[in-house]
Amino acid sequence: MSRSDHLELDGVVTDVFAGGNFNIKTDAGAEIRASLAGRMRKNRIRVLLGDRVTVRLSPYDLTHGVITYRHK
Repeated sequence: MSRSDHLELDGVVTDVFAGGNFNIKTDAGAEIRASLAGRMRKNRIRVLLGDRVTVRLSPYDLTHGVITYRHK
């Protein structure tokens, strides 16, 4: 799959779990379980409760995503 096949949604972090997993409430109203992208871990970008983030979803599983950007 290329990167253009993925869906990108914006949302807010509602729960923080161990191991870099998060619950995200999207602007569309869906609840998504997401993990941090590798570049965010590598650059030590912290995501906290209440942060606005961009989540990339696979078209095959719309319940799990990867956090790719933390909005300022």
